[in-house]
This record gives sequence, structure tokens and C-alpha cells, in this order.
Amino acid sequence: MKQFRFRYVASLVLTAVMVVTGCSSGGSETEPVGGQGGGQQVTLSMHSWRVEDTEGYKAIIKAFEADHPNIKIDFKPFKATEYNTILNTALQSDSGPDILQLRPYAPGIALAEAGHLEPLDNVPGISTIPKDVLAAATGKDGKAYGVPLSLNSTQFYYNKKIFEQNGLQAPKSWDELIATAKTLKEKGIVPISFGAKEGWLLSLSHGVIAPASYSGTDYLDKLLKGESDLKSAEFLQSVQRMQELIPYFPENYVGLELNDMRTLFATEKAAMFINGSFELEGIKKLNPDLPLDFFPMPTDDGKQVLTTWVDGSYAVNAKSKHKAEALKFMEFMATKKFGELFANQFKRISAVPGVSTDDPLVNKMAELSQSSATPYLMVVSFAEGKPTTKQTLENALQGMYLGKLTPEQVVEEVQKSAATWFPPFKK
Repeated sequence: MKQFRFRYVASLVLTAVMVVTGCSSGGSETEPVGGQGGGQQVTLSMHSWRVEDTEGYKAIIKAFEADHPNIKIDFKPFKATEYNTILNTALQSDSGPDILQLRPYAPGIALAEAGHLEPLDNVPGISTIPKDVLAAATGKDGKAYGVPLSLNSTQFYYNKKIFEQNGLQAPKSWDELIATAKTLKEKGIVPISFGAKEGWLLSLSHGVIAPASYSGTDYLDKLLKGESDLKSAEFLQSVQRMQELIPYFPENYVGLELNDMRTLFATEKAAMFINGSFELEGIKKLNPDLPLDFFPMPTDDGKQVLTTWVDGSYAVNAKSKHKAEALKFMEFMATKKFGELFANQFKRISAVPGVSTDDPLVNKMAELSQSSATPYLMVVSFAEGKPTTKQTLENALQGMYLGKLTPEQVVEEVQKSAATWFPPFKK
């Protein structure tokens, strides 16, 4: 995985201040601890965009608190689509949490450049995390500002029972994927659980599908050198393929969001579901008996590819009143104990080296992430701009699904955005 660094200017919406009032430097609490020889108990606020992780973090926090009885963690997640605005507003007003979940690459690095984050290079154990993984939370000054949580992948989940009942196998090419979807539709089964209401799901799905159009070529290298662009035949084909899948989405897909998509697949009303490794836990919670598997994106050169990136990190607020205690949690996050707890609680690939899980699908994702990976282009390389090029792609794809834009117009908008800031396009 290559290291990329970015600048990013976070948007602030002052009306969100009320949501975060009472957090962090204003919200940490210190109180006497009975029986501790007059010691003080510190309560740290910890914010995340993963509401669905609340129960899992209870076990992780319990393990940390058992070893640090004077430190309590108050975990508070927010809706993912609102988190950035809430967090940036809180940090700007000096009321942010002690510990915060950091978006990977450009958005998180921007918070470090703005002086909101404490450097973590001296945290014991952080040096064991590979540099290409730490790169997702490393500033231009070369300092690490976050302890990465996991390595994410995106793929097609599928229902093995539905496939077997209809004589189908995991497709090995784009044509086979379309043929599989067509067969399922003819049998009255929703081929792909998909929704266009939330823009980030569109760039995520495009991140799965796009590499099939350029895998095995030098397009990616040329793009990142500025020798090609986002109006190329390869990138255009990736958007055209997003359009080609429309007949195999649910009838009301334009109005569906993640919860709808997850439920449709978990209740066996759809045969496939394009999403990330982070969805595995949620799917299994809804239906522990679901006959679940996944396949990587089949490529045009007869191979397969798994889109990967480093997911969010946790960071320490530079203005926390209890920085030393917050750094203790960062130290815990860099341990194998945390890595194993995280991987098994959330069914995800830990960023801590040497961690395996009790889930064969997670281990399969980890193996393919090493052998058949490609970067999530919009997150790793095109997360800058105002709005970001990633957001521009999301908005344009929504326009395409609403029948307002053609694939050619989508790539035109995306290239226009990238040309305003991407250094190789400005040579």
C-alpha cells in the first residue's frame, strides 16, 4: 500500500455546537476514587462515527478499565454522515472529546495540520505498526497522529444457499456477473441489494467495481503521475458499469440507505450485497444463520481484486485536560491484546501485526488483502478539494441514478474537481 499525504479543509457548521457541548476538555470528569488512597478517577470522552459498534466497544473498554481502574471511558458514537461536522465544530470551539475517531488519509491529516491532535510517535508499541498503515494518520511533518484500527476491504457478499439453489457460482468475469444477476432476476430474486440515498455508499461501490476496468494495466500509475486522467476510457467504463447494474437493483433503490440494504440482504431477499469488511459483523448480527460468503471483483484480465485501505484511527485531542490518561488508551490500542479483541468483536482485520481471528471470512479477507489488493482510489488519492473529488463522484453518481447525468458527464465533473487541486493534473 502506498503512502499518500493530503491537505484538507474541514467544513464547519456552527449549529452543531449544541450537539457536542460538554465534551472533552469541557466534558472530561475527575472525581475522587474511594479506597484508592485519595487518588483521582478520570473519565475520558471518546467519540466515533460507528453507532453500530457501541456494544462491541463495551467489551474493549471493560478490558482497558480492568488494567487502569483510575480511568473510565465514556464512548459516544454519532451518525456517520453527521460526525465530521460535529467533530470539526467541537474541536474549533475547544469542546472536542479527549479521544476521537479519525477519518483516514486527508480528512484526519487535516485535523493534525490544524493543531487539533497530539503527536503519538512516543506511544509504546506504535512503532510495530507498519509505516504504510500508519501513513493513513501521518502528517506532512512525518509524525503519527492516530493509531490505526483496521485494514478494510470491499467486495461482493453473496448468499451461498440462493446461489446453490439456482445453480450459480461466484462469477469470474464481468460478463459472468451480469449473467448471474440476470438469472437471479428472471427467477424473481433481487440480484443486488443496493441503495443510492447515501453518497458514500456510491463511491464505496464504485471502489469495488472500478479496478476491474484497469487491473492489469498501467492506468493507475499513469493517473497518479498525471499522464492520464479521470476522463480516460478506463475510468469512464467503470462508471458505465455502475449504470449497467441498474436493472439488477431493488425497484426503489434510489431511496434506500445502508440499513435498508443490509436488512434486505440479511433477510435473504437479495442474493448479493456490495459493501465493506466492516459490514460483516452487522450482517451476522441480523442473521447469524445466513449462509454467507464473498467474492472479490472479477477483473477483465481474468483475475480478481479486493479494494483495500486503512480505516479510521483513534487520536488524542491536543487540548484534552487528561492527555496522559488518553495516551494510555493509545498505548493499549497498539497492543496485540487490543488487536485480538477488536478483530473478534467486530469481525475485521486488525491493524496490529500478527493478529488472526476466529472468523474464517475475516481471515480470507486478510489473505486476499495481501495477495490481490488495490487501493480504494477515491479515499487514498482523491479525498481533497472543496468539495472533495470523492464527494463530487458521489454527487455525480446520484445524479446519474436520478437520470440527470450520463456517465460521460459524471467523469467530466470528477475530472473538473480533481483538476482544481491534484498536483499531477496541475503540471
